Amino acid sequence: MALEPLFGINIDPRADNWQNTFERAQVADRAGLDLLTSQDHPYNKTHLDTWTLLSAVAAVTHNIHIGTNVANLPLRPPAMLAKAAASLDVLSGGRVELGIGAGAFWRGVAAYGGPERSPGEAYEAFSEALDIIRGMWDKAGGSLRYEGRHYQVQGAQPGPAPLHPIRIWVGAIGPRMLRLVGAKADGVLVSITYVPPLRLNQVNDRIDEGAAAAGRDPEAVRRGYNLMGVIRERETRGITSQDTGIDGPVDYWIEEIIRLRCDFRQDTFLFWPTEGDPIWQIERFAYEIAPAVREQTGGGA
Repeated sequence: MALEPLFGINIDPRADNWQNTFERAQVADRAGLDLLTSQDHPYNKTHLDTWTLLSAVAAVTHNIHIGTNVANLPLRPPAMLAKAAASLDVLSGGRVELGIGAGAFWRGVAAYGGPERSPGEAYEAFSEALDIIRGMWDKAGGSLRYEGRHYQVQGAQPGPAPLHPIRIWVGAIGPRMLRLVGAKADGVLVSITYVPPLRLNQVNDRIDEGAAAAGRDPEAVRRGYNLMGVIRERETRGITSQDTGIDGPVDYWIEEIIRLRCDFRQDTFLFWPTEGDPIWQIERFAYEIAPAVREQTGGGA
């Protein structure tokens, strides 16, 4: 049975316009969207620290879930990342989602004192990190030991426990990482500008393989899609491409998201406005697009 659809936005961690970022977050919260995420590139000098930003956003919102899209694991040791996520979950009333990635811009990671890993090492470290994060949450009130090639935890005493079961989302494209999503994670996050719709079936197949090999139900793994693009005010000819994302009026966005849900099994949609008035577009996404998709795909309210 298909999971209920989730709808949300991504906010930019740029330091030069954080007031606008807060406004977007509060609009999304008031509009009843499900998720709010932010990318994590600590080595980018124009970006605020994402975890600090999300903590501040949690204080000015009430219902929307908040999370990373995705946290830079090489610069955030898994035991400490688990501690930070659980702490913010407690402080926010159980609203944290944890997105994590194995790392990409290795020169930037190394410049900040992190490890520069090969693809094979990044995969191994990431798999170990998933075990540690889960262990930290499961062992709250006890102690955790873990001996891995890349990470060791020497009798850590986790806590506080998260207020609710925090979902782990993985930013993944490669076959091995996608199988790992199916085996160990709660969801995947891919972007339309990197993975166009026609490649989504390949993504789904690898996730399904990983889930089946681990004895998990593939349908329990969420399929998250970052939708970069523009919601147009006037009736224009819509277009969807890997370069621009989705570009068109409300009706076109509704058609495209229904197609993504029904034909490509996507169930979580995160809107990234790329130009124009972001507040107006977020409101259209929340008040017009999300309800129409829910109604027309039997997703409920």
